[in-house]
Amino acid sequence: MDNNEYRPVRRRTSLVAPGSDERKARKALASTADEVILDLEDAVTSANKEIARNLVVQLVQEFGTTRTVSVRINGLTTPWARDDLTACGALGESLTSVIVPKVETPAELLEAESILGATGTSLQALIETPLGVQNVDTICAATPRLHAAVIGYADLGAALGRSRRALPEHWLAIQDRILIACRAAGIAAIDGPFLGIADNDDFRRSAAWTSALGFDGKWVIHPAQIDSATAAFTPSDDAVTDARRVLAALEEAENLGAGAAQLDGQMLDEAVAVAARRTLAKAEGISA
Repeated sequence: MDNNEYRPVRRRTSLVAPGSDERKARKALASTADEVILDLEDAVTSANKEIARNLVVQLVQEFGTTRTVSVRINGLTTPWARDDLTACGALGESLTSVIVPKVETPAELLEAESILGATGTSLQALIETPLGVQNVDTICAATPRLHAAVIGYADLGAALGRSRRALPEHWLAIQDRILIACRAAGIAAIDGPFLGIADNDDFRRSAAWTSALGFDGKWVIHPAQIDSATAAFTPSDDAVTDARRVLAALEEAENLGAGAAQLDGQMLDEAVAVAARRTLAKAEGISA
């Protein structure tokens, strides 16, 4: 894959649901979230790992052909990871992606890829340790099968000693580091969940902050947050109109053999075109 290639993915809102709770999982799957993540890791006790895995397999088979469903597996150092990956690999095209937690090196993604086998299932990497942040450039470039990287604030904050009351701007250095690595690798940059379940001003401010930075979407941990997060990561009607005008002007200039394109008295270049295509991808939706 060309490192400068951008592969848009419609994950404005990714709702996480416990893989061991069928009622909550089905409610999530019936929601308007772009992606539903069935969680086998933090949301499931050790005693219920196998039961949860079996339930998740059933739910993916039932819903995966009609909506975007992903699975967060247990960490690769745990005794459950290989069975999680084997089960996910057997789901074929019905499973959109596997989310690998606490990724710290490219080798972990390659190991997950190997166990998954030759399926169309993509990978997402959760960056939630200091070492993961330090190695994020090589992690994001590890394999073309990686479609997104996600910030995991809870574990990362604990490892850094950062207050749970830290404001969005306190995370700017890490957010920018991960965003730049994602853009260089041509994958989606997804903001992790806000450390609270309410759809309140603090949550909406957090979503608006990372949307303005350039992130593609956000994880949410309660259905009440879906609408606000989706709105934050959906371009406005004016932005969509401007993007279409930009691409139309560039296409017209190319058809006429013109050396450059102009719109409203301003020169247009490929950087403007990239931004316009990204805007339309977010607005119109392009599957992973």
